[in-house]
Amino acid sequence: MDEIITTSDVKLKDNPTPLDIAEFIVKILDIKKARDIKLIHVEERTIIADYYVICTGNSKTQISSLAEEVEYRLSCQGVKVLHNEGGRGDTWILSDYGSVILNVFSAETRDYYKLEKLFSEENNVDISALLTAE
Repeated sequence: MDEIITTSDVKLKDNPTPLDIAEFIVKILDIKKARDIKLIHVEERTIIADYYVICTGNSKTQISSLAEEVEYRLSCQGVKVLHNEGGRGDTWILSDYGSVILNVFSAETRDYYKLEKLFSEENNVDISALLTAE
């Protein structure tokens, strides 16, 4: 029988790098069933962050839950959110963790803004090893 991994099983190492934080976020989002998760290395393209994490939620409730779960799990590891844009009932929530920006979208809003199109495919970080097989 396969072992079930929960968000409480995911830990952040001491003195995490921006990539460590971004990968932690990806793992939490995957466990919580976010869709189409992307990790984009943007350090060379913008001064506001090193990484963007982008994902899609199935509903406004899930969008809120995904952002809240990441914020909670990071706070348990000593990483605090610096700023949030959007909230319950919104179709896009942005959470700023300094070197990592999390964007949780509805499918329609993500398709409208096409945020990942601002960066070339070569900026995408391979996250296949971080995702569950489901």
